[in-house]
Amino acid sequence: MGKIQKYDPFWGIDSFRRDMERLFDSFFGRMPSEKYAIMWIPAVDIEETKDSLVVRVEIPGMKKEDINIQTVGEGLVISGERRHETEEKDRYFHRMERTYGKFQRVVSLPIEVEPDKAKASYKEGVLEITFPKSEKARTKEIEIEVK
Repeated sequence: MGKIQKYDPFWGIDSFRRDMERLFDSFFGRMPSEKYAIMWIPAVDIEETKDSLVVRVEIPGMKKEDINIQTVGEGLVISGERRHETEEKDRYFHRMERTYGKFQRVVSLPIEVEPDKAKASYKEGVLEITFPKSEKARTKEIEIEVK
C-alpha cells in the first residue's frame, strides 16, 4: 500500500495552475493551449465512528504502487495515476468511457485525528483509510450532579 507521507508545501501548485487554465479554456470556448494529461476525481465517502474517522475512495483498476496518500495539516491528499492498458495492433475501440490518467483528491478532515496512527487498505477498487480520533475529538460523557 502507498505510505502516508508528511506535508509538502508545494504539492499542488502546478496541478492547480493547469486546472485553472482548463476551467478558463472551457468557459471561454477556447481550445487548450497545451496538451494536458486527463485528470479525474474519484468519489469519496467520510464516515465517523465512535473512535475513528474512515475515508473511503473509489479508485478501481489501480495498483497500490500507483496510489499516494499524504496528510496536509487538517486535510488528506490522495493522488495517483490509472494507466491505460497497453495498446495492441489490430485493436479498435468503438467506445471508451473509462477515465485514465492522473488524479488528485484533497479532503478536509472534519475532526481532529491522529495521522501517525492511520491505516490504509485497498480492496475491490476501494481505498479505505482509517484515522483514530484524537482525544480532543472523542465524545465524552458528562455526569449530571443532582443537588
